[in-house]
Amino acid sequence: MSSPHVSTDPVSSGPVDLDLDALRAKYRAERDRRIRPEGNAQYHGVGDEFGYYADDPYAEPGLTRDPLNDRVEALVVGGGFGGLLAAARLRQTGVESIRVIEKGGDFGGTWYWNRYPGIHCDIESYVYMPLLEEVGYIPKWRYAPGEEIRQHARAIARHFELYEDACFQTQATELRWDENESEWLVSTDRGDRIRARYVVAATGTLSQAKLPGIPGIQTFRGHTFHTSRWDYAYTGGDANGGMTGLADKRVAVIGTGATAIQIVPHLAADAQHLYVFQRTPSSVDARDNRPTDPEWAARLAPGWQRDRMENFLKVVTGVRVDEDLVNDGWTSSARLLEKMIPTNAYADVPAEERERAYEYADFQKMNELRHRVDALVADPATAEKLKPWYRYMCKRPTFSDTYLQTFNRANVTLVDTADTHGVERISETAVVVGGAEYEVDCIIFATGFEAGVSGILAGRLPVYGRDGAQLLESWQEAGPKTLHGFYSHGFPNLFQLAPLQSASAPNFVHVLDEQATHVAEVVAQARKRRTRYVEPTPEAVEDWLATLRTNEPDLHSFQAECTPGYYNNEGMPRKTTMMYGDGPVAFHALLRRWRSDGGIDDVLTMAE
Repeated sequence: MSSPHVSTDPVSSGPVDLDLDALRAKYRAERDRRIRPEGNAQYHGVGDEFGYYADDPYAEPGLTRDPLNDRVEALVVGGGFGGLLAAARLRQTGVESIRVIEKGGDFGGTWYWNRYPGIHCDIESYVYMPLLEEVGYIPKWRYAPGEEIRQHARAIARHFELYEDACFQTQATELRWDENESEWLVSTDRGDRIRARYVVAATGTLSQAKLPGIPGIQTFRGHTFHTSRWDYAYTGGDANGGMTGLADKRVAVIGTGATAIQIVPHLAADAQHLYVFQRTPSSVDARDNRPTDPEWAARLAPGWQRDRMENFLKVVTGVRVDEDLVNDGWTSSARLLEKMIPTNAYADVPAEERERAYEYADFQKMNELRHRVDALVADPATAEKLKPWYRYMCKRPTFSDTYLQTFNRANVTLVDTADTHGVERISETAVVVGGAEYEVDCIIFATGFEAGVSGILAGRLPVYGRDGAQLLESWQEAGPKTLHGFYSHGFPNLFQLAPLQSASAPNFVHVLDEQATHVAEVVAQARKRRTRYVEPTPEAVEDWLATLRTNEPDLHSFQAECTPGYYNNEGMPRKTTMMYGDGPVAFHALLRRWRSDGGIDDVLTMAE
């Protein structure tokens, strides 16, 4: 349905005068320029012939150790924030014997692997960096740099005494339930056979790098690497820049998502010439980073971080609060986030009226961002290429005070690839788009990660439960079957931290903390009752699936109109999400009620 307003200019900078049909047509035309029929198949993982892209450049080479054949009470797979939170919350409930298995050389997860120039968190550090009060730390910046976050991860591990039993440079290869012993037998690529009463899988949702399937990618004779394995041996410098090794180099960056927004200004400052190959521009709002005010920090009262995290989550999901404590680009655009983070906050507004309000608010925000491009980019032709023509939550919003201005530099060339649906091919010496060859010495792939396909869910960590049943095979016919997204019938004492069949949020670390707390509380009850295993009943699982089907949000129609990206499965959105439609605030409250009202007694089998 079109707006009654009659302006035919879909980018009017005045009052909201807008022909919605014209704007939708513009968005659809821009989407169609970029969509590819092969969808996600346009990308390759970094296994097999591209396995070297996943090598660890930070771990000491040549690590050898004898295989472990021992027993722990709790084993956590993954040493990122999910794994750290799971181990920390278990420790707080009294679990003493905890082992973390991590394929990297240290704790940190995303922040261990990603150390590229300019790396910062894009969620305010005071709500993003977990366990600040427990560790006794205040971030130095409002949006912390990656190294500060990595060091905080290590501080968490030290505080909760996780280093002593950790296994680094080690990958879990199989989980197998031993019914006789009521334990999991965990095998690894180092020959370990570790027995554990409880296993928590926290392998992340964006941990497997991906590469574009560009013809000729194997034939390039210059240097290449993925941003998640930054090659400082080649570039020189560090995360603050100073890449003197690029002074005489022509550098190509392929990809213009959240990572590219951070690396491009640094590369432009140090390279002889920088080519940025863009299929879809990101929306780029102001960042306004600044050091932490020591006077503000001194006034913080105990419990401040939990209050701030809860406040941020409520604001970005539409819950009314007296004050927006964070007050940044995320919270100011909260009304638009429901298109990716469903919530029941606006359930009292009729659906048609709600959708109309969304569309107008979305137009205003995107119009503001397109005008920001015009204000900051000197060349009109370049500015047009950098304008985002799609709805706000079609791609992850980005924030930078330097990215757009970088395209005013004489040594920076923006190459738009929309009309060729991406880079056409790579030759021995050049990146080719539309028949034009761009001779380069180095190609940096800022092409992101395989979304939601790591560890157990990707099949990379096979799980065999009761009677040898394979977890993913048991889900093949009807899809995943869990209670609250954490555990499944037939797979006792196994917990997963993931957005599967639960609720997510922009600050996913907050979600992980709520999940880790829930798992730790369930384990605490099992230990208190001296039970052998914890397992949801089939009835509890079916009841949860029925709940999800009842309130599942319809995101498909929105995502189908979006420009392709990992949010909408590269333009081929899934028909069902099986997300908890009332949103993360309601979901977290549901978990707390479930624990306090005896949910453990009602739906979990706790065998003596």
